[in-house]
Amino acid sequence: MTNIFALPPNIPEEIIEILHESPVSGYGIAGVRIERIISAGQKSPEGFWYDQTENEWVLLVQGEARVAFDDGAAVSITAGDHIFIPARRRHRVEYTSIEPPCVWVCVFFG
Repeated sequence: MTNIFALPPNIPEEIIEILHESPVSGYGIAGVRIERIISAGQKSPEGFWYDQTENEWVLLVQGEARVAFDDGAAVSITAGDHIFIPARRRHRVEYTSIEPPCVWVCVFFG
C-alpha cells in the first residue's frame, strides 16, 4: 500500500502514477484508469488543450488549481473539490500551487 500523501522532496516535473488500471472486458464493460498526479507550479503549455476520448473525474486532494475550458469557462478548485470533464471537452491546467503541491486523483473511464 502507498500513501496518497507520500511525496518526493522536490517536484521539478509533474509526476503521473497509475494507481489502478482495468481494461475493457470481453463483456463490453468499460475499462477504468486511476491516476495520482502531483503538480507543483506546472501547468499546460501555452496554446495546448487536452482533448481526451475518455471521461475524467478529478478530485484535488491537496493544493489549489485552476482548470480552463476552450469555451471560456474556468474553475478554481481547492483541496476536496472535484469536477467531471466529459470526453472531448477540451481543457487545460492554468495554475497549480507550489506549496502545498497539488495532489490529484483522476479517474478515466469510457
